[in-house]
Amino acid sequence: MSTGLVDAPVGAGVRVVAVSRSPAHGFSKPREDAIRLLAGLGVEGDAHAGVTVQHRSRVAVDPTQPNLRQVHLIHAELHAALAEAGFDVGYGELGENITTQGIDLLRLPTGTRLHIGTAEIEITGLRNPCVQIDQFRKGLLRQLVYRDALEALVRKAGVMGVVLAGGMVRPGDVIETVLPALPHRALERV
Repeated sequence: MSTGLVDAPVGAGVRVVAVSRSPAHGFSKPREDAIRLLAGLGVEGDAHAGVTVQHRSRVAVDPTQPNLRQVHLIHAELHAALAEAGFDVGYGELGENITTQGIDLLRLPTGTRLHIGTAEIEITGLRNPCVQIDQFRKGLLRQLVYRDALEALVRKAGVMGVVLAGGMVRPGDVIETVLPALPHRALERV
């Protein structure tokens, strides 16, 4: 029986296409030539970096929660699908730090590790899209979160992770994917 999870992709086509960060809490993040990942913290100079949760809605609930959302990744294929649906959304404009290509991030199991140069990220879960997306582009939220034919909630706004090993990340960097030991657990929102 299929779990719906993806096998580890391999090849030079699995790479970083853009990197972004912002020191201010806001929706979009400007693109950069490179970002530095800091072990246990996140993206250097990014508002969401920290040992404890930095997302304002999460801080309001419990500011002592561990930060499982240090790095936000979205696959470039989502940007292409949004363009086909009539939404012109550039890399970083959905708040992601790393835009990838050639890997179905949403189907990776919890605990997957992504090696990018000397940096290593562990995937912790799915980003939960919020109403800010419709404030950015009216109608966009329906493209990123909806119920499927079986009434299961589908979240497509990328994945979140924590930094296990620091290092520089640049567009063009190859991504090596290491799946966790079996049994695999599907991603849930974090």
